[in-house]
Amino acid sequence: MQEQDNSRQILTEIYDICDKLYTEMSQGSARDHSKVFSYLTELGKALVGADRASFWKWDKRHHKLWTVSATGTAKIEIPDNSGLVGKALREKCVLVTNDPYHDPDFNISVDKQTGYVTKSVLVMPVTNVNGEYIGAFQIINKLDGEFEEERDVRALSLAALVCGIALESESFQQASLHDKLTGLKNRMGFYSDFSREYDAIIREGRSLGLFICDIDKFKRVNDTYGHNAGDVVLAFTADLLESFTRSGDGIYRWGGEEFIMLLPDADITACAAMAERVRKMLEESPCEAEGNIINLTMSFGCTVFDPSKSIEENVSVADARLYQAKESGRNRVIYA
Repeated sequence: MQEQDNSRQILTEIYDICDKLYTEMSQGSARDHSKVFSYLTELGKALVGADRASFWKWDKRHHKLWTVSATGTAKIEIPDNSGLVGKALREKCVLVTNDPYHDPDFNISVDKQTGYVTKSVLVMPVTNVNGEYIGAFQIINKLDGEFEEERDVRALSLAALVCGIALESESFQQASLHDKLTGLKNRMGFYSDFSREYDAIIREGRSLGLFICDIDKFKRVNDTYGHNAGDVVLAFTADLLESFTRSGDGIYRWGGEEFIMLLPDADITACAAMAERVRKMLEESPCEAEGNIINLTMSFGCTVFDPSKSIEENVSVADARLYQAKESGRNRVIYA
């Protein structure tokens, strides 16, 4: 009788999670993938009766794994050659351990930091529709005993399948918002971030600095050294710009050799000072491309968002100042 009651309770929890997810998605409340991952992680935990669950994304480009959703803990990021999740993805197989502290692949550091005691772990890799491994489900501490691979993987398979589809969808969405060459967000990413983050800053009455910058005489780089070298220069410049970003700042490839940076809580003086630091660093940092040392400079136009103007009108103010910087000799910052 007790077992039947437990089964009904688990089933009710599963139905409740699915109902909430369906309702939010139908009403448009789940505006990004984070809520989807959160509900699916909760679903996985309920399906196998565990204490904790996490869903991991595999960033192959940067050789990292991180939790897109995790119950009971903050975001975790680890190298992809470490931990049980890393091993499961490398070996492309399900891993089960009911004695993790004696498993050489178990990463004990999180438990040491939080005081949590891990007693059992199940890791299930997930794939995209092409069968390529892109992430993993990790379930921790079975509540009614030890994990049994065949039974628990069967129970978890639906949530893992849907999570794989959701993660692939999220990856496609992120790809559409990023520039493939530099890795920075593109113009579409700029507008997406603005509607999700920066518009609220302006509505709160806080300042939002913006500068637009352009590599000086970039066409000459392509003509002299070739387009491969030009690509190296663009990626080099993007990395340098990104190195200056603080938490909350945004850096975007606007198009061609133009970049935009958004600076929350920066007035025009702070915005211009940041642009000047970037300008000076680039001038002092030769780029090696295709066996050549290429000296670069950039020109900058700065502004602070005017709430009475549209995004395009504000960008145009900065763009006009960039044009002024170009016309007055390049390699300079104009902010008035």
